[in-house]
Parts: sequence; structure tokens; C-alpha cells
Amino acid sequence: MTATPPAAPTASASDAVQIVGQPVLIVVDIQGGTGQSAPGEGGIPIMGGRAERAPRQLALVTAAREAGVPVVFIQEVHKPSLIDIGRELDGAEGPHCIEGDDGTDLAAWLLPLPQEFLIRKRRYSAFFGTELEIVLKAYKAETVILIGGLTDVCIHYTAVDAHQHDYRVRVVQDAVGGSSERAHTASLEAIAYLQRDALVNAEDVVAHFRSLSAASHS
Repeated sequence: MTATPPAAPTASASDAVQIVGQPVLIVVDIQGGTGQSAPGEGGIPIMGGRAERAPRQLALVTAAREAGVPVVFIQEVHKPSLIDIGRELDGAEGPHCIEGDDGTDLAAWLLPLPQEFLIRKRRYSAFFGTELEIVLKAYKAETVILIGGLTDVCIHYTAVDAHQHDYRVRVVQDAVGGSSERAHTASLEAIAYLQRDALVNAEDVVAHFRSLSAASHS
């Protein structure tokens, strides 16, 4: 009999979200341009549920902006020659996030405002070889909140690097998607192993942002 993998630890909607100090919302690789490219067409398999996650992701960004919480956008990009893709083709992924492809552009329904940072990266972690650490220090960030994808790749490696840079990490588990349900679940488990309060729900984070907004206007 094949053993069933344990379910990832989850944060219930009734739990108070543990966001300490100055939060920054990091939007990781929500790409796809005008939506003409089908999921997986760019060489990366993607689990289902993207249409259900999108409204939560938009609600999180909207609530963050209304509360004055900084939002930072991350975009993975590679040259058509693939000279900058490194070892990323040694695994399951084919060529992906090629500069100039519609699917590489940020999703047209979720774009940064002029005052928000857009950080382009050449590796899975949003910290590796980018200015993200400078930006987070400028915002005096204490808690980083991650949404986007993929859970088992760019979210996971960014969360690990944030942990190792001594940030509190919160992954909005119903606003991230992996290469498969199994990989998604396993990565959430691994992230929760690093920080016990890491897994949160979109509803709770939006409520927290709204409480910040209400406090600022009282």
C-alpha cells in the first residue's frame, strides 16, 4: 500500500495572522502578459487553480496599497540565447521566461504602480543577484509576505533566503501555486518547518491590511 503524503500544515481562517513590524508584500513571478500563453506553455508545469488564485492575489495587492504597505514585484527573465539561464534546464523545466515573449511579461491584470519596485531576476530566488535586499532595507521591512509562484521553486527559494536574512516570512498558501499539488504541499511543509507561523491565508492577510488602513485613518 502506498503511503499518502501528510497534508501541509495550514493556518485556519480563524487564526490571527502573525505579522510583526513593517510588512512588505512581494509579488513573485505573476506573469503571463495578456494571457495568450497557456499554462505550461513556457516550459514550466503549473498546478491547476490559477483562475481561483488570481482574485485573491489582486485583493491582497489592493488591500496592501490601501494600507500603505509596500508592494514589490518580481519578474523572472532570460535572454533568448539562454546565456543567463544557468543550470535551470538541468531539472524538469524547459526554456522559460524568455525576454520578449508575451508570457514573460507581468500579468496585465496586476501591474506595479510607478512608485513601486519591479525587480527582474535571473535565478529562482528573488534575492540572488538582485537589489531586493536593498529595497527591503529601505522599507525597514521586518515581515515579508509572499504570493505568486511557483510554490516549490521561486516562492520556496525566496522564502528560504528571506529566512536566512532574518526576516519573518509569511507565505499566503491560497495565493501561491506550484508545479503540482504534491510539490506545492511539500514546499509549504518545508517552509513551515523553518518558521512555524509562516503559512497564512489570503482572507486573514487582507483583514490585517484593512486593520492597518483603518488605524491610519482613525
